[in-house]
Amino acid sequence: MLTELTEDNLNELIEGHDRVVIQYGATWCGACKLTKPKLKRIATENTAVKFFYADAEKFPNSRSLTSIQNLPTFVGVVNGEVIAKETGSKMDNINALIDEVTNH
Repeated sequence: MLTELTEDNLNELIEGHDRVVIQYGATWCGACKLTKPKLKRIATENTAVKFFYADAEKFPNSRSLTSIQNLPTFVGVVNGEVIAKETGSKMDNINALIDEVTNH
């Protein structure tokens, strides 16, 4: 399941999960809109990882995990530590990040 942030509390949510993938996006970002449904589908199939979507503009504190230069940016976190980061919408690269988080 893909959980969309409704508060700027990503750091608190991550603490409750060993393996996390976060998509940082924005409402104006076309590539974010294209990848979000794909991530939702992946999230329903992969129960070993918790998936979050954070609007990078609405939730600036949630961006503190990593520096965000471009959108979309995907971040893999294992046991509270960032282990992977991917910027862009290439699904092969996003899937590789998810596999790295899943198998870490």
